[in-house]
Amino acid sequence: MNRNRRIFIIVFLAFTLLVVMLTVDMASRTTAPWNRKKQVTRALPGDRVEDKSLLIDTTGLDSAARGK
Repeated sequence: MNRNRRIFIIVFLAFTLLVVMLTVDMASRTTAPWNRKKQVTRALPGDRVEDKSLLIDTTGLDSAARGK
């Protein structure tokens, strides 16, 4: 193997490893939309937040306020 090819392979592996590490880090910090209730439970343990409050749709209230 010549020197240029060896350098290319090392840089390619380092870049791939960096991208994989960043992807895993980002995935561990975000929450999927279908797991929102679990995120609230983890962030605020106990009875501080009721699940019913998560079901309230406030988008209608926002659009009504803008129209007037």
